[in-house]
Amino acid sequence: MKIQIKFLGGAKSVTGSRYLLEVDHTKILVDCGLFQGLKALRLRNWESFPISPSKIDMVILTHAHIDHSGYLPKLVKEGFNGPIYCTYPTLDLVQILLADSAKLQEEEAAYAQKKGYSRHEKPEPLYTVEVAKKVFPMLVGVEMETETVINENIKFTYYNAGHILGAAILKIKVKGEQQEKKIVFSGDLGRYHDPLLNPPSRLPFADVLLMESTYGNRIPEKRYPEEELGRAIRETYAKGGISLIPAFAVGRTQLILYHLHRLQQKGKIPNIPIYVDSPMAIDVTKLYKHYGHYHRLGPLFEEEGSNPFSFKNLHYYQSQEASMSLNHIRGDAIIISASGMATGGRVLHHLYHRLPNEQDSVIFVGYQAEGTRGRKLLDGDETARMYGIDVPVKASVYYIEGLSAHADQDELMEWAEGFTSKPKITFLIHGEIAASESMAKKINEELEWQTVVPNYLESFVLFDGI
Repeated sequence: MKIQIKFLGGAKSVTGSRYLLEVDHTKILVDCGLFQGLKALRLRNWESFPISPSKIDMVILTHAHIDHSGYLPKLVKEGFNGPIYCTYPTLDLVQILLADSAKLQEEEAAYAQKKGYSRHEKPEPLYTVEVAKKVFPMLVGVEMETETVINENIKFTYYNAGHILGAAILKIKVKGEQQEKKIVFSGDLGRYHDPLLNPPSRLPFADVLLMESTYGNRIPEKRYPEEELGRAIRETYAKGGISLIPAFAVGRTQLILYHLHRLQQKGKIPNIPIYVDSPMAIDVTKLYKHYGHYHRLGPLFEEEGSNPFSFKNLHYYQSQEASMSLNHIRGDAIIISASGMATGGRVLHHLYHRLPNEQDSVIFVGYQAEGTRGRKLLDGDETARMYGIDVPVKASVYYIEGLSAHADQDELMEWAEGFTSKPKITFLIHGEIAASESMAKKINEELEWQTVVPNYLESFVLFDGI
């Protein structure tokens, strides 16, 4: 029996996670993400898939984020017709995210054509809502910590990864004629002290480990993110401005609402209106009630006045008209809108109207990948290009550390130390080059494991003749 792996994405980058595992003639695609950020990466979304999608037997998702699931519609459009395994919360989240992703692409293509700022005569979306919906019947829900049998030689199990609702660590067991091997994909690992989600599960054994390294070079500092978030909002309020918080609809928006609710309850920020301007975030927030055993918020839902997703100053805006009306507010409010890296979505028109205002602020609360508008703003760009226009940046720009849904370097090491024996090989994936190489070096030095930082489209034979 021959087992090999090919890195179709998420290699020396934090986007486009796709890993093709071949066990003899069975082809398993672990994650199926969109490339985001740098243009050179985004162009990969438009290229032919490195293997004919019709030859892939199944997809196994670790979680719902677009950089792990967002290519599914195009894969299906190009001929994939197998099952797509995921946890039950991921099943619901993927439907919300893919529909939203497709809708945004359709809207952006139409707007680009209307305004004439695309190089293409007729800009097209990567996929449409109609195509995205073809993915939904192919999704197969799987419980955590319940072994799923693919065939007599291959089984897999999900374990809690933290990170976002339903995110999972994936363990695939392959049984040959003489031996059984365990291949573990960390997925995206969450924090050990996340106020919403449980910490990542520890696994004792892995023959081969694929481990994320998003913050592999992030040395943790003693910080108090809730306090820093409160300070940024107070400073903006003192100037009579509005705080705009770009936040991903899945996970980050809910975490920010938790902290804002606490800050207002404690009197550390004024009791000003908080607007969640993201239909997707609203839909996602409802799932926390439905999947109570996947997070730590249960007791807060039971006590009157303690629900961080439903309180006096909180307003959810669904319609486009309601969203546009926020442009007329001049001060004393907080707006949360997606996307978190300011690459698209409703947050763009808020940035368009807020960036030129000295009294307003933009507060980034999560990782900003290379090439994204969010990273450029944090790097101090004096203008931001939106809708074909260079918008001047006069608003204050903040970055709050410690609110990421990704484990930092110490937490990644803590998770790795949970293994009681050394993997044969550990691949550092889903990180920019500096982060992956820093993590590889630390693991080599402290755990004495063999590590590899793979290249895009690089292949490895893991086992031959087990």
